[in-house]
Formats: sequence, structure tokens, C-alpha cells
Amino acid sequence: MSDSQPPENNTQILGTFASILGLLAIFLYFTGWIYRWAYFGYFKLELTRLFFPVRSFFFVPIQVFVGNGWAFTKTILALFLVATAIKMTLWFVEPLTVDFMLPLSQPLNSTSRRRKWQKVQRRLRISAKHFHQFPPSKFVRGLVSLIPVSLRKDLIIVIWLLIVLFWLARSQGWDDARRDAVNETSTLPVFTYIFPQEELVLGRDLDDVFNDPSLKDSRFIGDFTLFDYLRGLEDNDPTLKEPRVWRLLLENNNIIYCFFGLDKNADKQQVPPVLAIKTDKKGQVMILSPSIPKLN
Repeated sequence: MSDSQPPENNTQILGTFASILGLLAIFLYFTGWIYRWAYFGYFKLELTRLFFPVRSFFFVPIQVFVGNGWAFTKTILALFLVATAIKMTLWFVEPLTVDFMLPLSQPLNSTSRRRKWQKVQRRLRISAKHFHQFPPSKFVRGLVSLIPVSLRKDLIIVIWLLIVLFWLARSQGWDDARRDAVNETSTLPVFTYIFPQEELVLGRDLDDVFNDPSLKDSRFIGDFTLFDYLRGLEDNDPTLKEPRVWRLLLENNNIIYCFFGLDKNADKQQVPPVLAIKTDKKGQVMILSPSIPKLN
């Protein structure tokens, strides 16, 4: 007689496993997308205008969860917080089916201690009863009652997980962008781009770095201060009090995004202007900046 499991049980196990893998893939992609959205959003780049392989978003969460010691610590703290939030939300929505009080690991041997514990439980039940009689609580529970009972718990868990993943990915993306924007901590490569003299109105002459390119037949739309601010600063100069080092942010869809890094003492809200150079069309360069630079 065979001890193998029935085909129905095997099918159910495979279905559950496939569902878990599907949810895991959704969570990983969501985390990777939010991380990159926050990272490039710091530099004022819109993620939907960039092109990345879909598979790459599944590897980005590694940086979010265990990229460094602080990221790993935040992940551990988030796990405890999300477990507590899920427990409290279930208690708020379904107080009769969810016991918010954690079970005691050891029995109460003392009669007096047992009576005190029972008294605390009665008070908690009375408080919960009054709390759930409030109009806002009744309204929320009324909305939740429209959702099938079999989906309520799963929906609450998924929503809280997405909220925590959004917070982790956004904060880590912003922190990493700030790290890469500062010269002393940047992990981005130092950047050099050589092009024909007539291609761009920005750039230094290889024979004479003090010679400005001609602006003849060039037009602009927007704020001329941004262009005037960067003109003459196209070369690296590590000898300055605040070293100027150009770094490559990204090369994507025939566009080079580059900037020169900030000093370590720069204001937390300061973001470096980013040059977007279109390499397949001559003369096209766009300058992105969160504000208009103040010229001395």
C-alpha cells in the first residue's frame, strides 16, 4: 500500500506555493520600483522616462534590505512594527475573532496573580467594547464588512506589507542618492566625455580650457542662469576648497546624465544640477535643477 499523498493534496500544495511565489515577485518588483523612483527622483529624473530591464527590479531590493548595517537594522525594526500593526488592525476590524493580548508563555501559579490578570482582561474587553461603539469605528467596520471574510485578513496583511516596503525603499533610495551626490561618499564613477567642438555649447577646449565655445546659432528655453552657472565649470578641479568632480549618474536611451558632486558640508536639501546630453543628436543638452543657482 502506497503512503504517497493524494493528488488533490499535491495540487493544493503546488497552488499555495505558486501563490506565495507570485506575491513574493510582486513585493520584490514593487520594492525595486519605489527604490529607483526615490533614487532618481532625488536628481529630478522621472523613472517612467528611463528604461531598465524588468528583471533588474527584482535584484534592487537586496540593496534596500541588506545594503548596509543601517538598512538591515531598519528591515528588522520594520518586521516587528508591521507585525504589531497587523495585529492591531485585525483587532480593530474584528475584535471578537482576534485576541490582541499575547498568550502567556508560563501558567499563572499564584491565585492572586491569576485574579489580577483576569481583572486586566475584563477591563480591556470593556474598553474595546466602548471603543468599537464609536461612530468612526462603526463606519470603518461597516466598510470592511463588505469584503468577504476569507479575504479580510489577507488584504490587511498585504496592505501593511506594501506600506512598510514603500517606506523602506523610499528612505533607502533617498539616502543612497544623497550619498552618491556628495563627492566624499559617492560610489558613482568619475566622468569624462569628449565630443566634437561644434556639438555642444558647453564644454572646455582640449587645447585651451579657458576658451568658451561659441554661442552662435544656439537658442535656449528656460532659465539662462542655469547655463551661465555651469559655463566654465565643465572640468574637474580637486584643488578647490570645495572640489569639483564630474560623475556619471546614468547612460540610458542615448542620453548621458552627469553632474559634479557636492561638498560634504553642503546643505541637506541641496541637489546638484544634472546635465542630460543627448548623444544621437548634435547640440541638444538639457540642464535639470531643483532651483535657480545664486551667482556670486
